[in-house]
Amino acid sequence: MTRLIEILISLAIVAVLFLVVGIALPSSRHLSHSVETNRKLTIVFDTLNSMRRFKDWNPLALRDPNMELKLVGKEEGVGARLEYSSKERGLGNGSWEIVKSEPGKLVGYKITSVERGDNKRSEFTLKPTGKNNRNVEITQTYDVDYGWDLLGRYSGLYVSSNVGEDVKMGLARLSNLLATVPNYDYSKLSESDPAGAPKIVDRPAENVLSVTAAVERDNDKIKGQIHSNMEWIKKVIAANGLEAVGPVRIVTNEFGAETYSFDVVQQVRKIGDTSTEATKLDVKIDGPGNPVKAELLAPTKVVVSSSSGHNFAALPPVRDAVRAWALTRGYTTTDRPYEAWKAGIDESFDPALGKFDVYWPVK
Repeated sequence: MTRLIEILISLAIVAVLFLVVGIALPSSRHLSHSVETNRKLTIVFDTLNSMRRFKDWNPLALRDPNMELKLVGKEEGVGARLEYSSKERGLGNGSWEIVKSEPGKLVGYKITSVERGDNKRSEFTLKPTGKNNRNVEITQTYDVDYGWDLLGRYSGLYVSSNVGEDVKMGLARLSNLLATVPNYDYSKLSESDPAGAPKIVDRPAENVLSVTAAVERDNDKIKGQIHSNMEWIKKVIAANGLEAVGPVRIVTNEFGAETYSFDVVQQVRKIGDTSTEATKLDVKIDGPGNPVKAELLAPTKVVVSSSSGHNFAALPPVRDAVRAWALTRGYTTTDRPYEAWKAGIDESFDPALGKFDVYWPVK
């Protein structure tokens, strides 16, 4: 009997200690870690404000390669939510949802998980830093409330080592991800004209005629070569009862220090054909040395942006900005970028008259 009483007293002491210590422990936990990147502020914000690249920086998916991820509702901004489901112990079902979004400043997530605690949240604050504010300091915080859940308060003792390590890993992965994006501020594409804002559109199947050329990087020689290639294309159009659709396109193959290699491309169709779905045309290309090639381009998605008020030589940074916009939203660019020269060939060489639609296929 004495032994039993001693055991009960010991258990009572342990229970009292558990309660006393539990009550003394914090009812909430807060973590904060930072990392610095040299990417543009627009790129950093849009990457965090979109769920399309979540799995590429957040370490959650690394804990279970078989985890099921599902985008719900919007893809970006407040209301965008990613739900996950795992059979791994300690993961289960949960979600990350964007509940705060201040352009260029902050992205806040509401977190639902099987771990103890309520009101779990993580915020990313963005602060220009470094010389001339060229860099961005990304600070991620994590907060959780336990209230009077004493077991939760005890679990909070391990937040720094568990969640804290995930936060540091996520910031490192985010920094590496951002480094793969061309460092161009694509928000400037729409500063003078809202139509310049990049967007994803479906490009249907198209019949095109093209000629490849490589000439010295001299504007007069490039212009002359484009006109010459267009004459070949016009002959094939006339000989096959075709008509041009839209402006001429230029596809850059290589913009070297001394040589410019490119394709001159013209979309075509049978005269009077108004069908919306193109099928491969039977194009006869006659004549010795005729360089024209006919092909049917498969339907695809493209990111497109409009740009004007400059000549074709100013297009390389526009292409990179379009690609940066696509990458931040989880699209992979494929094939080669190209431009529709809407102002015509000669005007596109004028420093002030060029008007272009810049395209890049994506998947």
